[in-house]
Amino acid sequence: MKKNFLQTMKHSAVPNYIFFVLLGLVFVSFQLMSNAGSDIFGVSLMRGVGTFMIATIVALGLYVLLGLGGLASLGTAGFVGLGAYLTGYLIDETNIPFFTVLLICIAVGIVIGIIVGFLSLRVSGMYLAIITLGLSEIFVQLFKNLTQFTDFPDGGIRLSKYPSLFFGLIQMDRETYRSTILIIIAIAFVMLLALAFNISRSPIGRSMLAMKNSESAAQSNGVNLLSYRLLAFIVSTVFAMIGGFLYMNYWRFTGPLEWSIMYSLQILAIVIIGGTKSIWGFLTGAFFIFGLNEIVFAKIPFFINNPTVVPMINGLIMILVVLYYPGGISQLYIELGYKIRNKPKGFIPFWKSVGLDFINFFKKSGLWFVALYRRFIAIFSKKEG
Repeated sequence: MKKNFLQTMKHSAVPNYIFFVLLGLVFVSFQLMSNAGSDIFGVSLMRGVGTFMIATIVALGLYVLLGLGGLASLGTAGFVGLGAYLTGYLIDETNIPFFTVLLICIAVGIVIGIIVGFLSLRVSGMYLAIITLGLSEIFVQLFKNLTQFTDFPDGGIRLSKYPSLFFGLIQMDRETYRSTILIIIAIAFVMLLALAFNISRSPIGRSMLAMKNSESAAQSNGVNLLSYRLLAFIVSTVFAMIGGFLYMNYWRFTGPLEWSIMYSLQILAIVIIGGTKSIWGFLTGAFFIFGLNEIVFAKIPFFINNPTVVPMINGLIMILVVLYYPGGISQLYIELGYKIRNKPKGFIPFWKSVGLDFINFFKKSGLWFVALYRRFIAIFSKKEG
């Protein structure tokens, strides 16, 4: 186990890591241009970027747990909420340094991961998902009822202090706080993205996949199920706690209603839409669920006036992906990569081949919508008759 963990750093793919760093630098440059007064990179866009990065960090933990380990969880929201509440209380009520609070959140995440990991030895599948959902609901009820530790009667908590960094060397104020926190989020985003990618390509990731495909076969090949179940849950809960820590520092307020099962389902949707075979598909899934609304639709008047349309679009995207690409958008990227590696000779034949794939996809989607429309018409006609 220890040898496998050390080997995770040997299975690197330098071009991917360079892309991760460049992506983080792009987000940081957005914030710098926003600070310079750019109209394009306004406050709403930067809030969308911050939300996207935090949600991606949280979903990376579920990617390791579900995508690699095959272990279901609906408790993500409660774990993120616990990280947010713990951060808000420690920063406001104690003099604990900023990064020490982060270490405390990580330690709590490890403890919770171990507890849930041991529970997973007795149950699996939807029963395990229900147990994690129950834990999440326990946390939400604690957020609502432990009002002596919160700032509002409904259980809401806010940050009133601006913490300093590196033992007071960097003192944040109202003007510099949000941009500084976004840079910290971007650094965490790049590091955790690289770590999750590294795990997926390492012996640890392959052992988790073996456990996911067949526990008995994995055991016969020497895979310690207890160790890898514990590790999968620890990674998931630690990433969730880090996400809660970053969320609280970025938004400076949270309440119990934000950590309902809906948030857990949104994180789960990222993994379903993105798929688990490609980190690029995973990032695309995160963009569809969190980035599309916050970064793109928030600028379009129609979607501003009709906010209920956005969840409908996300739902339709999920339906189409599950119908035609069960492996998620990752499957589409893998197929495109195969075509690029085995492309027909000449520029036009290659793009003609790729274009036909997209035409077929939209053709199938259109036929599905027509069939669904006809089905609804038939049902309503029977009712009227």
